[in-house]
Amino acid sequence: QVQLVDSGGGLVQAGGSLRLSCAASGRTFGGSAWFRQAPGKEREFVATMNWSGSITYYPDSVKGRFTISRDNTKNTVYLQMNSLKPEDTAVYVCAARRPGSGSDRTGDYDYWGQGTQVTVSS
Repeated sequence: QVQLVDSGGGLVQAGGSLRLSCAASGRTFGGSAWFRQAPGKEREFVATMNWSGSITYYPDSVKGRFTISRDNTKNTVYLQMNSLKPEDTAVYVCAARRPGSGSDRTGDYDYWGQGTQVTVSS
């Protein structure tokens, strides 16, 4: 089992930055990702990476603004978010999977964090 704890959310003005953290405990895991969900909307893929961090993938909506990274010595996954926009407002959730590559599909993940709220004001 892997337990994930998300943190780092908050209220920020448009154009600002936040760094989310996802602290993992338990067994090691493979690919990881961040998803987000705004009120009344479906869960949306935000970023993914493989175990080593050598391969990352982002949707066009966040490409160039968000960066996913991982510190395996701390067993923590990060999401650096820059140039935030009001449409980035959502609950952000970290996900991890048993050994395997990164993925943009929710069904590929075995473990989920509890989520952290990000609110971007205009």
